[in-house]
Amino acid sequence: MNEQTLQAWELASYVVTCIGLPYAIVMLMYDNWKERQQEDEELYQKLAEEYAKFNNLLIKNADLQLVTGHIAEENLSAEQKERKSIIFDMLVALFERAYILVYEDNMDRQTKRLWATWEDYIQVWCRRDDFRAALPGLLVGEDPGFSAYIQKTAKITKDK
Repeated sequence: MNEQTLQAWELASYVVTCIGLPYAIVMLMYDNWKERQQEDEELYQKLAEEYAKFNNLLIKNADLQLVTGHIAEENLSAEQKERKSIIFDMLVALFERAYILVYEDNMDRQTKRLWATWEDYIQVWCRRDDFRAALPGLLVGEDPGFSAYIQKTAKITKDK
């Protein structure tokens, strides 16, 4: 190889190092970001499906009027009280799962968007006197951060 060919190859290697390597790093970072976004969306979809299943449970237990009204505890049969307790327990477990998987103290725009729906669901349920009354027993052994979050939400929604 002559001197000019060697210089051309050396120049090409500098170009690849200076342009190609940073480009490859940026593309790798972008691909990782897109993959995380996609994983977040899939997680949100799975949680949304779980809440849809929970809503089907509410339909099957419409006699408890957990969505449209409120039946005083003394007017419920023992079997209805048991079903209501189990439903509330399942709901808290679902909320805790969403909290652990989605909630962050410092959320980016995407995470805030994903969390906003769950925050709305939690607020709706925390407006119910019977749900708030059941919370202390439902939160035994639950994630401390989640427990603090939902208790704070329950207090705020009660005061509204």
